[in-house]
Amino acid sequence: MIERALFRYQENSFLVGIGCETEFLLHSDLNWSALNAFLDEHKGKTLFTVINYQLGLDILSVPHAPNQLPLLRVWVPESTYLYEGGTAYPLEGKNDETNLQLAEDLFRKNEPAPSIRWSAKIDQKTYLERIRQLKEHIQLGDIYELNFCQLIDSQEIELTSIQPFFMRMWEVNPTPFAGLVETTDWMLASASPERFIQKKGTKLISQPIKGTAPRGLTDLEDLQNRNNLQTSKKERAENVMIVDLVRNDLSRVAAKGSVHVDELCEIYSFPTVHQLISTISCELKETATFSEILKAAFPMGSMTGAPKKSAVELAEKYEGFSREFYSGSFGVIYPNSDFDLNVLIRTLFYDTRTKKLSCGVGGAITTLSDAEAEYEECRVKVGKILSLFGTCQW
Repeated sequence: MIERALFRYQENSFLVGIGCETEFLLHSDLNWSALNAFLDEHKGKTLFTVINYQLGLDILSVPHAPNQLPLLRVWVPESTYLYEGGTAYPLEGKNDETNLQLAEDLFRKNEPAPSIRWSAKIDQKTYLERIRQLKEHIQLGDIYELNFCQLIDSQEIELTSIQPFFMRMWEVNPTPFAGLVETTDWMLASASPERFIQKKGTKLISQPIKGTAPRGLTDLEDLQNRNNLQTSKKERAENVMIVDLVRNDLSRVAAKGSVHVDELCEIYSFPTVHQLISTISCELKETATFSEILKAAFPMGSMTGAPKKSAVELAEKYEGFSREFYSGSFGVIYPNSDFDLNVLIRTLFYDTRTKKLSCGVGGAITTLSDAEAEYEECRVKVGKILSLFGTCQW
């Protein structure tokens, strides 16, 4: 198959990559100098990148199961397009009718997505027990906050494209950091509302999400849910702890005294949920490279906890699955070396080896967490996405 990728660019436009002219794969040797050399060689081109959560474990020196997927992939498409208003406009690379058609087909309604029987890999009883155990770690002072995740997957199905899933998700929930990747070995369709990190000139911006409430069925209920989220001591405490962690991460690559909290616990509303989002920024050191920024900030605090290494170690112990691309990142590196990377949440992943779709979901656990409420929050976060394609056995 010919590879395809897209990433939301502006309000109603996407960057689209067709094919792969050349790629760089980062494996467990963590050859950062080779990554920097690849980026330097292809400066002036639009690059797509996917980053595996397991890379963060290696950065933090946390043992984990062998990787089934590359820790990081950066590639130069054969053809790059800007898709806007129903038309794909050539930007870079080879421009021929076949690739143009493949780009525009990503946005057409083709075959409907097949019906899925979703199944959570741990049952509610097990989930609640693990939350109890994690709260014991918090009481002992091992951690202050941990993002605990679970996996939901499908029956075996044959997929040649994940495009029908992406299009349906986009129609219902057009999120600011949506994206799609199709390769021979794996595919993903993301309805991510969260930015991991963005570079604009000398400025670095991170926007962690911590705090979730469902949209209401009526205007009054919706306003109540929004207000309850805004005033929740628990949700704000979760967010503030991660803001402090991100401030510390950014300070490692920031010019002295330049780290600022631009927004603290602001409400952002999406079609399915309200979210508490904070914005932290800094001015970069002149010498900071892409790899140094990754080493400082990845894995992102919103998907780990605080302290980061202790949270990641406990997540590895209690979650019972390898996150791989879930809670990793996908995005674009621009020709001028700016970049924009999302957090791979609200994302469907298809593995051609197992022939299964999967979706990870999680939430922050603190001393104030109620296990039953955390379980319900997981259902709120991905329930509407899963229900677009079938039913889920929780």
